[in-house]
Amino acid sequence: MFYSLRNRLIAFFVLLFVLSFGALSALIFNESRSIIRSYIESSALEKMDEYGSYVDMVQTQIYDLASLVFNSDLTDEWDEAASDPKLPEGEKMLAHLQMSKYLSQTTNSYSSVSSAAIYRQEGVWVSMSNQVVRDKAFLNQAWYRSFKTANERWLPAHTDDVELQIRGNSNPVVSMLMPLGAFEPSQARNVLKVNVSADYFLKPLNRIHLGESGTIYLLDRGGDPMLSQSEYGSQDEARSQVAAVREGWRKQGVAYFKNEKGQSQILVYKKLALTDWMLVGFVSERDLYAQLLKLRNSIVFLFALLLAVSLFLAFWLSHGVTKPLSRLVSAMRHVQRGDFDSAESRLPPSRRVRSEVGFATATFRNMIVRLRQHIQSEFELKLLRQQAEYKALLMQSNPHFLFNTLELLSSLAMQKRTDDTVKVIVSLGKMLRFSLRLSDDLVSLKEEMKYVRDYASILQVRFGDKLRLQVVEEGDLASLTVVKFILQPLIENAVKYGFRQHPEAIVEVRAFRSDGRLHLRVSDNGPGMPEQLRLQLLEGSGSSRLDDILSTRERQIGLGNVLARCRLYYGSLFEVRINAADGTGTRIELIIPVQEALSDVPRIDRG
Repeated sequence: MFYSLRNRLIAFFVLLFVLSFGALSALIFNESRSIIRSYIESSALEKMDEYGSYVDMVQTQIYDLASLVFNSDLTDEWDEAASDPKLPEGEKMLAHLQMSKYLSQTTNSYSSVSSAAIYRQEGVWVSMSNQVVRDKAFLNQAWYRSFKTANERWLPAHTDDVELQIRGNSNPVVSMLMPLGAFEPSQARNVLKVNVSADYFLKPLNRIHLGESGTIYLLDRGGDPMLSQSEYGSQDEARSQVAAVREGWRKQGVAYFKNEKGQSQILVYKKLALTDWMLVGFVSERDLYAQLLKLRNSIVFLFALLLAVSLFLAFWLSHGVTKPLSRLVSAMRHVQRGDFDSAESRLPPSRRVRSEVGFATATFRNMIVRLRQHIQSEFELKLLRQQAEYKALLMQSNPHFLFNTLELLSSLAMQKRTDDTVKVIVSLGKMLRFSLRLSDDLVSLKEEMKYVRDYASILQVRFGDKLRLQVVEEGDLASLTVVKFILQPLIENAVKYGFRQHPEAIVEVRAFRSDGRLHLRVSDNGPGMPEQLRLQLLEGSGSSRLDDILSTRERQIGLGNVLARCRLYYGSLFEVRINAADGTGTRIELIIPVQEALSDVPRIDRG
């Protein structure tokens, strides 16, 4: 790569800018991130302190109001009157109205309190503005039952019935519950419910910001949001972090964690001692450093711009020096890959040869022309040799089959089996007429199967009932073409080895289409095939293998001849499968491309 002067110059500029801008960007980003993080954390904790004081002030007002009602003689007198079964209902109603007036006066003294109401266990509740309601529905509400059984004194944001009836206000409120007349909720006959608008807590909380979109939540002692902040429930990872810091001894601090998406998150928290509430804030580092990331992106953009300008200058400076050499090197690479046309197109025109580099380019062009001519001559000679090998293999199978058939005719004549002799001669004549067409590399599958059936009729005469030979064609295969004489040698071997260990030979020939390819399968019941021979047949496709087949003097040519011809003709498109376990017979399957017509057949140099 760095052999080129231009590449060296470009690499120098790139390295210079990457190192300088990369180091500067990393330094600025890391230092700025530390400063921003420290500032945001301290600022958030200070604002949380201010908000905590605000919450303590509101809670103090609520407790003061509840204390006044709890310790008031008027409250005791009202409770006695409401509980006296002998007191007329009119006087009881008068007592309720006096209590309602007292609640109104007391509530108006505290600006943070929205409303207050007292609920009696017999199903009556008294509120401000002369509201006296006999309705036992509140006895079955969740807040009342949890207060009675679990002493839950604070209710998160909810819609209150008193607010709806007095003011028609459906906005959520936060409530504090206190028993009247007893300290234990389960023993108290009356429950004071003091309501504060949730907005009274929420609006100042929303003015505290963490980054661009960070959110702060007010949680109760159970870790649930007190205000209308439903999105908190979807942050499972954050909830587990809050539970962990709640169990810790620190009153406030900052924690770091990763959410379920693997993004870095910052947790800022503060515990409120008065009610054991907790303020927690979440913000992602990406959001917290949004401005810093914009600055970094600006630096990266400036770096890319300067780098582009530098590269342009490097190309411009090196163009006049390195262009002729670069084109010559590019042409050499194409020659190395054998692409002579592309190599010539990379070279400058001959009329521009005016220097030493031009002379070297012209010499190299002449070398390309001569090398291409030499390779073309060698290729044509190899093609002719390959065609000659194919024809030799084709010629090799015909004499072998003819020799076997003539032996059969001689035997039939000696046995004076005239009808069988005539039958064999007729079939042999048809086969010889077909085999004399040596100019045809391919034949239709229909003709090949007819040749196979003629051969099968000869075998049936020879072996009689001892041979069970079945030829099956599945589907419409008449228009397909195959290499000539590829089934007959396989059938001959199948019959031979079928009789080797059985008195009866069973041979099946099957032709079918599958996945856009033609399958020709020959199966027998012979003894199988040694694994070493099977692997040798599957792997043998080299020229040495062809020479061995052509020079063999054995009478059984068979499978090796067929595989050699198929590999010569179809090349990499040909596949053979041989299943030949010991004692279970042999199945040979030739898989070739589907070819609908002779014009679609590739040349034999396809491999």
